[in-house]
Amino acid sequence: MGQAAATGEGATLKRIMKRRFWQSLIAVLAGNAIYYSTKQYMPPRAQHQVNQIDWGLAVDFWICLVCYGLVRLFRWSATKSSSRR
Repeated sequence: MGQAAATGEGATLKRIMKRRFWQSLIAVLAGNAIYYSTKQYMPPRAQHQVNQIDWGLAVDFWICLVCYGLVRLFRWSATKSSSRR
């Protein structure tokens, strides 16, 4: 494998990592916005207490995970629809 191929692969990997970073950031910000805006309506066990590991962290994590899945799904469907044209 030559230097040009290695450089091309490195650039592709860097683009993928950058894209996934932004997708993760969007998912975490959206997930936390959803969690903290609905926290007051959740049962007490699902409400996170400061400086504690509790079920509220798990609920927040799962909301962020769902948001990440939705971001990836949106990105995949946008890429899929643009490739059909």
